[in-house]
Amino acid sequence: MPDNLAIRTTDLRVDYGDVTAVRDLSLAIAPGEVYGLIGPNGAGKTSTIRVLATLLEPTYGEVAIAGIDALERPRDVHRILGYMPDQAPVHDDLRVEEVLDLFAASHGIPGVRRRERVAEGLRLAGLEGKRRALAGTLSRGMKQRLALAVTLLHDPQVLLLDEPASGLDPNARIELRDLLRGLGRAGRTVLVSSHILAELEDFCTSLGIMERGRMVLSGRIDAIRARLAPHRTVDVALAAGGEPVSARARAETALARIPAVLAVRAEPDGRLAIDLRGGDDALAEILAALVRDGLRVTEFRERTMDVEDIFRKVGARGVS
Repeated sequence: MPDNLAIRTTDLRVDYGDVTAVRDLSLAIAPGEVYGLIGPNGAGKTSTIRVLATLLEPTYGEVAIAGIDALERPRDVHRILGYMPDQAPVHDDLRVEEVLDLFAASHGIPGVRRRERVAEGLRLAGLEGKRRALAGTLSRGMKQRLALAVTLLHDPQVLLLDEPASGLDPNARIELRDLLRGLGRAGRTVLVSSHILAELEDFCTSLGIMERGRMVLSGRIDAIRARLAPHRTVDVALAAGGEPVSARARAETALARIPAVLAVRAEPDGRLAIDLRGGDDALAEILAALVRDGLRVTEFRERTMDVEDIFRKVGARGVS
């Protein structure tokens, strides 16, 4: 099934005996996307990733990685795919650089190029100072970084990462975020599973929510926000003085002639919440009208729907 998508599944189903883990899943991920896959326990995320990695044969359905039929040509897929499972094994009895060299050799990377890729892997993982250390002596976070370096050794076009930030300290998570963003900008495609929703906000351009084996919602995060939010909301804080109700009345008067304004509400903390439809021009018009009417605006901020808000909005039960 040739196409220009990085990852495509069509009517994918995975059964374990009488239990269906993945139900008729159709997935389309474009090149350069950093796609976050979330869902409650038993949603089918891990089964989906294992099928994409050619480690699990589906009951039926089609799978293509960069246009290559993953069920018919798994070896060709392996050349362009990097897969990092949660708690990936890293050969505790080998030194860090030996681990990287071993996996580089397994990919058939020749000598000079192999040394370059090992050095690049050490740099990307921030493990240059640990190159001679035994992998078994590394912390959980360092082992996770080593596993990611192993995954990147053969310069794959498509990456499947299962809980890549597990065990990382805050600084290492920031480095991982920057690395994944850089991979996306370079045209790599990343599918990442995580139970820490705030991380996906940092990493991802697109999102998929699975529940009971089905895809509940999938798409670019900005498009999902626009779909789930019927309007935009701006929080406005005014300089101290006066009652919130009075401030709301003044704001309503100031904004009465702006068609984009839907409602003005006084919040319990004294702020005003302004619901509107329209683009950034409408925001600028609202702010100008408030100031022109003599209201002293000290804060003017649009509310944004984060990944956790999206997860709650679609009614998912919790993450795994």
